[in-house]
Amino acid sequence: MKKISAYYRIMLNLTCMGFFFTLLFAVRLFENAVPDEIYVRAGETVSYDFKVPVSIVLKQDSTEVFEYQTKDSPFMYHVNCRLFGIFPVKDITVMLVEPETVYASGMPVGIYAKTKGVLVIGNGEVERTDGREVKPSENLVKSGDYIVSVNGKAVSEKEELAIAVNEAGAGKDILGIMRGEEYIEVSLDPVKSVSGKYMLGIWVRDDLAGVGTLTYYRADGTYAALGHAVSDSDTGTIMSMAEGYLYHTDIVGIKKGKSGTPGELSGIIQYGDSTKIGSIMQNTGLGIHGVLNGNLKWLENGECYEVRYKQDIKIGSAFIVSSVSGESKKYEVMVESVDYRGSEENKGILIRVTDPELLELTGGIVQGMSGSPIIQDGKLIGAVTHVLVNDPTMGYGIFIEKML
Repeated sequence: MKKISAYYRIMLNLTCMGFFFTLLFAVRLFENAVPDEIYVRAGETVSYDFKVPVSIVLKQDSTEVFEYQTKDSPFMYHVNCRLFGIFPVKDITVMLVEPETVYASGMPVGIYAKTKGVLVIGNGEVERTDGREVKPSENLVKSGDYIVSVNGKAVSEKEELAIAVNEAGAGKDILGIMRGEEYIEVSLDPVKSVSGKYMLGIWVRDDLAGVGTLTYYRADGTYAALGHAVSDSDTGTIMSMAEGYLYHTDIVGIKKGKSGTPGELSGIIQYGDSTKIGSIMQNTGLGIHGVLNGNLKWLENGECYEVRYKQDIKIGSAFIVSSVSGESKKYEVMVESVDYRGSEENKGILIRVTDPELLELTGGIVQGMSGSPIIQDGKLIGAVTHVLVNDPTMGYGIFIEKML
């Protein structure tokens, strides 16, 4: 009897441990299957299905939510998600929003931006008058730094920086630098080069230009584009902008994407006041935002769509809007998966291009298509942001609420 009793105790312990680890695994799995935040439209009857056995209750009591929301509901509150209605999984932030409609674009635009200060992209050697090569800025000035002053004098262009350093001569130069959010001052010894000019051995940039896609605009002229930041290609840092503009651009070539080599759009940006479309007011990790200037000659008319949020997205058919062919068209894609808890906010939607015409034209998603609107069930749900390098038919998109 003792042996049998010991056997049952062992089996009971193993069963309890198995149940515990199964429950822990389920909680972790379901935690990733439910978003951290959701947007609820005022006045709508809603019932969200996250494809997992969870219920949602208000944190302050046990009332079920999501059945009815009204305009008298709080602007924001927190609810608790429970596995099988019992085990707490996570808290969700619920935000009440008004229904919104915007004009989906898909039009390629030329992007031009001036840096806020002079951007450092690297350190280089300076050949001295005696023939020796030295690096006066090495370990002092870093890639991604923004030089905003020399010896107390503000500089905003690389020519101003070069003149200020040369005029200061052999004395120490005090550079005012923005490094991230911190302002610092760095002392350097300039070197007289073989050209007779004093130099610091710094590779710099003060502007940037490229091609992207306008995602949407509103009736009041505000817009959003790209779905990711305008970043420097050498340093990978988000560009700190002093000013920026959108211009009309003509797509003159398409390099088709293939495995291991992303494709790209080649465009000629038409600089000038007559071809300027708008101004860039913000450059963020979730896209650029600004105001159109009313130059309707170059603005393609977008179709008006209601905005839908991440919890409304379905696995299955959708389409993207793009003018890569020279005219605005809708191209079929498949939503393969939705990542509610992705560490990168602009990679929440995984899509696959299925449209034969777009595959023939571009090979899938190419650089320059960032910002192309994603439409599902007649609603705007997101925008294209990235292409998978090893499979150009696949790419990521950002949830549209991140760009509003």
